[in-house]
Amino acid sequence: MDLDAFRWLLTDDGAALLARATDLAGGPELAIQAELRRTASPEQVAAALTQVELRARGATKFGPDAARMFFTPDGLEQATRARVATHRAGRLQAFGTATLVDLGCGIGGDLLASSRVGITCAGVDLDPLRVAVAEANLAALGLPGAVMVADVTELDTSPFEVAFADPARRTGAGRSFRVEDWTPPWPFVEKLLARDACVKVAPGIPHDLVPEGVEAEWVSDRGEVKEAALWSGRLATTRRRATVIGDGGLATLTEDDDPGPAAIGVRPPAEFLYEPDGAVIRAGLVTAVAAGVHGGLVDEHIAYVTSDAPFRTPYARGYRVLESLPYREKQLKAALRERGVGRLTIKKRGVDVVPEQLRKRLGLRGDNEATVVLTRVAGGGIALLVEPI
Repeated sequence: MDLDAFRWLLTDDGAALLARATDLAGGPELAIQAELRRTASPEQVAAALTQVELRARGATKFGPDAARMFFTPDGLEQATRARVATHRAGRLQAFGTATLVDLGCGIGGDLLASSRVGITCAGVDLDPLRVAVAEANLAALGLPGAVMVADVTELDTSPFEVAFADPARRTGAGRSFRVEDWTPPWPFVEKLLARDACVKVAPGIPHDLVPEGVEAEWVSDRGEVKEAALWSGRLATTRRRATVIGDGGLATLTEDDDPGPAAIGVRPPAEFLYEPDGAVIRAGLVTAVAAGVHGGLVDEHIAYVTSDAPFRTPYARGYRVLESLPYREKQLKAALRERGVGRLTIKKRGVDVVPEQLRKRLGLRGDNEATVVLTRVAGGGIALLVEPI
């Protein structure tokens, strides 16, 4: 979709076509196109149908708001999902942030969330189409804010209290995890982090890349690690943080809650096993989870925690250990057949196993369902039959 086609969608005729395309969604594709082309060109119809499709996909990230928003395919893919952006905006609000510049605002995901909590926002992006989409999204949701086309590396951000950046991590070859490939590049990010700023980065960012005095926060949403964010200046309150967003709300864990591996220690699997959330693992706070459930690690290099007691914690999923099964494949297959297991969830950590391939080789038969954990203890493999707490 080009800029002219998008701008046409914002006209009265474009809005009418988009509404009609939405009403017809789900019907035969050729019939829909024939109906829409009675009043619009093929290019205009394609633009409207693209928006209908993207709005349907966008509901996963933006909920009901997606039905009123506008997207580009890449912009939707790269946008922060609303629950994560809302958390970030709330944190900015808690620090009393009055003004914010969003450098590389894309279609405006973070811009919308910050504006919604009362922060005066300005968005900047090098792509005129994305700027137009972000501006349209602010208008569609009735939110204040300004958006402009500019090179963020040449912009004076000093008039704003806080700068937020989401560097593009894609090259012509696809997604890149090398900071040298970011746009804007890592030296620009480092310079930005010398002031009050927040920079969204990939969750795989190495700990040793985080500058001194900067807080790294890993965020998961419903069990899926979505991003890391670097907080600097007065916005940084710790070195490492894991934030877990779930249906019941938000919980956060920091290195201040972590007594460290030496205090926790390693112990054989007990009656309960805990699988820490991905954000906790990325933040290096597994031993903080162990402390919270009064347990220990099953292995010093494995992110599983064991305890004698059941706990409900937002930072890990808990299992009751029913029994230890043979780790060798042939004996494991026999043990599962003996128990009539026909449906098996395989969880693994620290062992060279492909669950889908193993499940096929086990040739499961039976009416029962089970979960088995394959991991390593004291340098050797172990198989645990477990059930969720």
